[in-house]
Amino acid sequence: MKQLYVRSLVIFVFFGLVAFIPDHFLMPENFYLHKGDKFNLHLLSGENLVKDREVPYTSKQTTKFMLYDGSKKIDLAGVTKNDASPLLNYTLPNNGLILAQLNTNELNDIPREDFLPYLTEQGYDEIAEKLKNSNALNFTEKYNRYLKALVTVDDGGGNIYEKVLNDDFEIVLKRNPYKLNYGDDMTAVVYFKGKPFAGQVMLYIKAASGNVYPQKLLSDAAGKVYFTVSREGVYLLRATRFEESKGKDADYESWVASYTFAFTNHNDEPNTYKEFGFGDKH
Repeated sequence: MKQLYVRSLVIFVFFGLVAFIPDHFLMPENFYLHKGDKFNLHLLSGENLVKDREVPYTSKQTTKFMLYDGSKKIDLAGVTKNDASPLLNYTLPNNGLILAQLNTNELNDIPREDFLPYLTEQGYDEIAEKLKNSNALNFTEKYNRYLKALVTVDDGGGNIYEKVLNDDFEIVLKRNPYKLNYGDDMTAVVYFKGKPFAGQVMLYIKAASGNVYPQKLLSDAAGKVYFTVSREGVYLLRATRFEESKGKDADYESWVASYTFAFTNHNDEPNTYKEFGFGDKH
């Protein structure tokens, strides 16, 4: 089973840097809401915008859990119960855009026989050579996640979609996706520790049919990445970075930034959590 798991990881190299633990992403039950509705937010685990399981809230791994509702900035970390699922059940008092932010980190031990071949496959030969001199049976990964999700309430006004939250790794939209039409261009900017990130950015679009359409994009020297909204569905932008750890608690460190939102050409037709195959709730 372990060998099969490693081979499966290699298959996903095309889609970007693969970690040893499943990807996590924020998923609202409904992206198109009305004033007074409940905003229910889930944390899902899976690859390429395909749900494998739901992840409950874990206070020990959470470094920040915030909700931005217009001018309101709500700290949820202190009020969300451990093991809560969904993460959030919030009554919407206003019109406009709502942005959710969840930052987590965790340490994972990886068997030596899996880790060293993986490093070589990914082209990190220098790190692999250094770790070969270690007698350790396992190596430790520090995994940092910076996750966002954007929903619209009635008119979907405001500019919270482009708010810079000053995370170590962050994706910022430069246009409101809920105001776009077919064929419109979207720009996003990726920052790593306050500076533009130039590198691979994955875009996944999950249509109502359940099909997922991945695109491999590249951000430029200014951290900007460009794409066209040409398909209705749930959109996930995802960027990763990997380095040898500078701290003593891990052998290497990885960062993931993601941003979930939806696009439809008809604002009066809701895209729901159920319709896009993430669960039976709606």
